[in-house]
Amino acid sequence: MRRAIELAELGRAKVSPNPMVGCVIVLDGKIIAEGYHEYYGGPHAEPNAISKVNDANDLQKATVYVTLEPCAHFGKTPPCANLLVDKDVKHVVIGAVDSNPLVGGKGIEILRKAGVMVITGILEEEIRFQNRRFFTYIEKQRPYIILKWAQTQDGFVARENYDSKWISNQYSRQLVHRWRTEEDGIMVGTNTARYDNPKLNVRDWTGKAPIRVVIDRMLQLSPDLSLFDQSQDTICFNLVKNEKLENLEFIKLEPDFPISAIFSELYKRKIQSILVEGGTFLLQKLIEAELWDEARVFTGQSSFGKGIPAPKIQGKLIHKSNILGDELMTWIK
Repeated sequence: MRRAIELAELGRAKVSPNPMVGCVIVLDGKIIAEGYHEYYGGPHAEPNAISKVNDANDLQKATVYVTLEPCAHFGKTPPCANLLVDKDVKHVVIGAVDSNPLVGGKGIEILRKAGVMVITGILEEEIRFQNRRFFTYIEKQRPYIILKWAQTQDGFVARENYDSKWISNQYSRQLVHRWRTEEDGIMVGTNTARYDNPKLNVRDWTGKAPIRVVIDRMLQLSPDLSLFDQSQDTICFNLVKNEKLENLEFIKLEPDFPISAIFSELYKRKIQSILVEGGTFLLQKLIEAELWDEARVFTGQSSFGKGIPAPKIQGKLIHKSNILGDELMTWIK
């Protein structure tokens, strides 16, 4: 199952809104085939692994290890649970049950009704964490929300004039570009858009660019900002208008909307995860509303003396590392 988890990881940034899934087929204590869900719309982990078994008769004696419950519905591909039954597989070990209502135990039911011996709950916690975006999206009906900011040694995210260049070093910034390829969306507030004029694209890494999301209540931001250049899909939440242009959509919200309304709209658009890059007002608002799942905080080597304070957050520290002088700390709620 650990090998299956490793394989599943190879699908990161390529399978959303599907979960990452790995599959290993074992016969007489040896791996005879393995596969993973490689890209959205493509074959799932189970058929990818089964296709690599040299002798189909071996499947009757083998054990199939799969990180997530085999699907039981027709989507982009046929149901994997039915495939295992058709191939006369007798033993299946499942890491985590799929909480998607389209699956939710139905895959296991198909297998057991066909006489397959099914074991569940193997390394379930690790698998749910690996697919925390998927499970949050399904179970909470909103995207998985990752907060990210860089702060100085003395706890500021920008100078008093909103200038924040550069608190973190070039290697930390390159890592952020990699993160962008791994999430469906990326969000900033009005002040960050106005003062930083960010592109929010992927320049220092290879991969897909996320959908850009900006909040501009009264549409006061200049249309000349990079966010509105229509070079990649962008959503602007506001109180003024609904309008859809090429790669740019304006979504009108009700006055005094709760911040959760934005994430409800993103959920409807199948945005499974979002990286929130600031600024302090937006980040702190999400923290206070408990609308966050993970926070990634860089602390650079400089000090400003005064400026705009960094957000305050409390959570469980799960990772700490040093990136050539920058300290990176990752928290979960």
